[in-house]
Amino acid sequence: MISGLTEDAIVEHAGRPGARRDLVARKAAMYDIAPILDLINGYAAKGVMLPRTEFEVSEDIRDFSVILDAGHLVGCGALHFYTPSIGEIRSLAVAEESKTHGIGRRLILSLVEEASTYELDAVFAFTYVAEFFRKMGFQEVERGELPLKVWKDCVRCPKFQCCDEIAVLRVLRPEYCRKTQQYVNDESFSLVQVPIPFRV
Repeated sequence: MISGLTEDAIVEHAGRPGARRDLVARKAAMYDIAPILDLINGYAAKGVMLPRTEFEVSEDIRDFSVILDAGHLVGCGALHFYTPSIGEIRSLAVAEESKTHGIGRRLILSLVEEASTYELDAVFAFTYVAEFFRKMGFQEVERGELPLKVWKDCVRCPKFQCCDEIAVLRVLRPEYCRKTQQYVNDESFSLVQVPIPFRV
């Protein structure tokens, strides 16, 4: 679930007085677990993200990337692998006071670059802020196109029977993807071809 950001998280206000210029993006370390939990569980308390435990974040710490502002953790996100060809961007959260500083954009760029380094064919996410992801090169897809996510994680989610998140997907290596399953795009009433990696 990705809800700890808004559409303006894509914008970098570099020319604005007081704009943040000392942001550092890096892979997470074990000592980042506490601030990651504070960030994610702060949004979970508002019902817009799923809560995470110390054990879960410790187990998945190698998935996480973080952004620091003057040494203070202001954003986090994870790239979780599902198969040799597809991964999920998840647990993406930006501190409330930092939402208009392009941190969400930097996190997505960093995670997509990491996915490309691992030669993934595509990455997907579940989100409430689909417009943000559209601006980052993702397209909305039918949730049923991502069956691994549904059976591995979603069945444990308290919102499983009433999920209102939007599935988005970005193809990284189109030469390894095929087009499959047309469905109606509600906005344009046109058929959309959903790309699925050959090697799933």
